[in-house]
Amino acid sequence: MEDNDMVYKIIYPGQKPTPEQIEEIRALKDRPIVYDEDCPELTDEQLKKFKRVNPRRKEKAIG
Repeated sequence: MEDNDMVYKIIYPGQKPTPEQIEEIRALKDRPIVYDEDCPELTDEQLKKFKRVNPRRKEKAIG
């Protein structure tokens, strides 16, 4: 697999990751972020403009 190949995984609600999937995720943490024309690196000013889609709740949900 080349570095720029996309990999898609489908995870269903309630599905637990396999040990192989967990190891795959752990291995990715040491890889650098690759920016491109579709996903350029953002400046600090651009990052400050992001807003939460769902506001934080003041109380913890009981469930």
